Parts: sequence; structure tokens; C-alpha cells
Amino acid sequence: MPKAAVIYARISQDRVGEGLGVKRQLADCRAEAERRGWPIVAEYVDDDVSAYSGKRRPAYRAMLEAIRSREADAVLVYHVDRLHRRPIELEEFVDTCAEAGVKDLATVTGDLNLGTGDGLLIARLMGAVAAAESDAKSRRSKRKMLELAQAGKPSGGGPRPFGFQPDKVTHHPVEAAVIRDLAARLLAGEPLVSLTQWLQDNEIRTVTGKEWRTVTLRNQLKSPRMAGLREHQGQVIGKALWPPIISEDEHARIVALLTDPARRTNRTARSYLLSGLCRCGKCGGKMVTGQTRGRRRYMCRSGADFGGCGGIMISATVEDLITDAVLYRLDTPELAAAIEGRQRADENTAALSESIAADAAQLDELAALYAAGDITAPEWMKARRIIDARLKANRSRQAQQAGSTVIAGHIGNASALRTEWPAMPLGKQVAIVKALVDHITIAPGTMGARSIDPARVEVHWKL
Repeated sequence: MPKAAVIYARISQDRVGEGLGVKRQLADCRAEAERRGWPIVAEYVDDDVSAYSGKRRPAYRAMLEAIRSREADAVLVYHVDRLHRRPIELEEFVDTCAEAGVKDLATVTGDLNLGTGDGLLIARLMGAVAAAESDAKSRRSKRKMLELAQAGKPSGGGPRPFGFQPDKVTHHPVEAAVIRDLAARLLAGEPLVSLTQWLQDNEIRTVTGKEWRTVTLRNQLKSPRMAGLREHQGQVIGKALWPPIISEDEHARIVALLTDPARRTNRTARSYLLSGLCRCGKCGGKMVTGQTRGRRRYMCRSGADFGGCGGIMISATVEDLITDAVLYRLDTPELAAAIEGRQRADENTAALSESIAADAAQLDELAALYAAGDITAPEWMKARRIIDARLKANRSRQAQQAGSTVIAGHIGNASALRTEWPAMPLGKQVAIVKALVDHITIAPGTMGARSIDPARVEVHWKL
């Protein structure tokens, strides 16, 4: 009899957020464990998480880790399809159980012995059936979504749109009036950031209760839904059943305005060495760049899109202080030791590059197979998702490992770099600084001070 069994429960969609589906699974599994006399040492639950989409299931991964570390010697689920709906995950589960010596997989309706050929065969067949069911369900769902869109009807899932009642057709009188007002003010020339600040000042929230941001408001005002148009997969396909909040003409003018390439945004062209690196010493927020009274500064800003306290400001001459610190750091024994430690930790860099190249080649091969008709579109997409995820993770690791290459020729040679620095392009200066510096904390200053007190500036080194 198992000494340490675990229960796993999962439900793909929990529309009301009450977790009733997993509660029922857990109750039935607990009753089955009691009937068998199995001691339950842990329960793992993924609520509102699909096993077919390929997205990460945190509780499932934690359960696998418990099996690997020999914390569990049996698994109990309501049904096998709660564990897997993708054959590749079933194979990983089987391998993990085999390595840990776990053979007992029980369901409320019966047992599967993963240690026998017949048991594995049944598990694989059930996994294949579950995958086929999910694939068919996905196709039906997509076809239903298209039918709804062609009929001009709203889709069923997700929260209600701002401006509409929960039926997604009837106008919300207060919110619809807000949208009409915002649209008119935008077309009259008022900037998005001002409109966003007005929403925050008047405590008008999104339908999920969050504060508005300019990007959220931009998407809201650009939405074809506001003009009574039905959109499907990014394309307007006709009139909607619901009445428009703004006219189609207003919608077209708003889209043209907000997508105009010449339109200025609140992003400043890079002209600051420490952009994104400075943190407010009061609230910890990221400081932004800008000018006050004609002088370049780093500032903690409050208000729409910023969320800081507004209590810290420092002259951009802090860049000179950080430049001196970076150049000094390049000649220190501490940096040499940090680089040496990283190099030892990165002995697998070559193998990582080979893996990335192999995955890229496999994607090309996969595309060729699909083009030749040797595999179906679902097969191509399923395989591509797996390779893409691995490729993305490896490229991220490679980028992290490459951090020290930017400064490779300057370590222990800062005097030469100091001579080159004034004529060096800003982009190259930024790359060197960011290779060494994680972030910089700026403490409050003294009112009326004419120079920067170095004690205000704390550098947190990356290397």
C-alpha cells in the first residue's frame, strides 16, 4: 500500500471563480483515498487552467517535483484527463513516475498500473482520446465564435466591456456617457494622458476595478465595438446587434488619430545615460527622465501611467558620478572575481548555442513538412509550440550569459576607455553601464543644494 499519496485536481474553466468543480473532484478523491486506506500527504489544484493549451500548470509542476523528490509514491485523480490532455505530457509523467518508482495511479473509477505494459497502453489510449476530444472541442468553439461574429452577436466569455451591461448589448448609462465624453475631448485635441488622469481623479475604474492607463484607454476608444461594429480576430466583419455608443465617423477619426505615425507619444528619444536604472529612494518606483526649467533630470513622478510618489528629483549630472563609478569598477579585483565566477557557471554556453541552432533548424523542417502536406495544421502547431517555448527559454539564458561580453575588452583597462568615453555613441555607453549596473537608488536631497551629494546615490551592481 502507498505510504504517501497525493491528489491532483484541475478544471479548465471556472467562469464564476468559486472553484466548485475542483472542490467536487477533491471530495471524491478524498473519499476514494479513505476507502483504499491511502494516506494523503498533499493536494495539488490547478483551477481555471487548461491541460490542452500547453500553458504552464503550477500545481501540476509542483506535483511532478514531489514525485521526483520521492515525497509521493502514488497519485490519485478524479479521471486521467484531469492529469493530461496532451500525449507529450503523459510521456513526461510516465518517465517521472518510472524514475521515482511510482507505479500506482488511481482514479475514482479505477486503477492504472504504470509499471506494466498493459497499464501504460491504457493510459496512452486514454490520453489520446482526451487529446482528440479537446481538439474537437477547440474546433467547435472556434466555429461557434465565428458564427456569433457573423451574426453580430457578442461572445460569451470574459468580463463585460466597459460601457455595456453584463449582457454585452445594453448600454451602461453612466459608462456610455463617459465614453462619449472622452471621445469628443480626444477629437477636440485633449491628450490621452490628460484623459487618463481625469478618469483617475474622478475614481472611474475599469470593469475589473483597476485604474486606467493610457494604453488601456487607447484600446478602449479604438475598439470597433464602441461604434456598433463586430470584430473577429482583429478584423471588422460587419454591424453588431448592439447600438453604437459613438458614430462610425467618430470611430474612424479616432483610429486615424491614434494610429498616425507622426503622432507624438509620451516617450522621449533616448538622450539619458541612466534611463530605466534609477529608483526612487522613498517609494522604490522607477524614475523617469525629463526637463524642468530647461535642465535634464531624473524624476519620480506620480499620476497616470507612473504610480510613483513624486517626491524625488535629481539632476542628470548624476550621470557623471555613475560614469566615474563604472570606470572605476572596471579596474577592481571584485569585478574580475565576479566575471571569473560567471564564466565558470557558463561552461555550457557552447552547448546552449548548439541547442538553439538545432531548434531553429527543426522549426524550418517542421514548416517544410507542413508545406508538403506530410503533417496537419494541428500537428504542426502542437509541435511548434513545444519547440518555440524551448527556443525562447534558451535564448533568454543565452542573453543573460552574454551580459559580460559588452565589457570584455575594458576589464582592467578603464583608463583607455575613459579617454574614448566622451566621443563614444550613447547606445554603447548605455550598454556598458547596463552590463555592470542592476539599478541605482536615489535618496532625498537637501533643498537648495547646488551640487549632488554622492551619499544620495547608491549603485546596486550586477557584476
